[in-house]
Amino acid sequence: MEQETVATVPAKRPEESRAMKFLAAFTLTPILCFAFQDLGSKYGDWDWLTTGYAVWPMMIGPVLMLLLLVRNRELIRDAHRGVNFSQTIKIASCIFVLPNVFAAIGYSLLAVIPLFSCLTILVADWRLKKQARA
Repeated sequence: MEQETVATVPAKRPEESRAMKFLAAFTLTPILCFAFQDLGSKYGDWDWLTTGYAVWPMMIGPVLMLLLLVRNRELIRDAHRGVNFSQTIKIASCIFVLPNVFAAIGYSLLAVIPLFSCLTILVADWRLKKQARA
């Protein structure tokens, strides 16, 4: 009797699956913190849920995604191993560009660092694919 392994994230290889799980955590945690801060401060009258509770995870997420890209750059170079990872990390970095622009304008100029991290992810993905084709 043969057992079928079902992954929580559709991936072809175990290293891509592991990278996708980290990417999901780095993407969803800031979004959930932002939603929890908004609901808790509006309906729960919780004064300890400041704007920083939502903004800091939104600024840390892209930096962690950049580190994940650097660590798993072989998944992008080899199109057969990491197609899902490459597409998903580009989409996630695009999601974080606009909130970090607003964070840089309205909250702290430190949000320029994650903004540049998002742009670096987009450019690095393109460059790694270009180098792999050559």
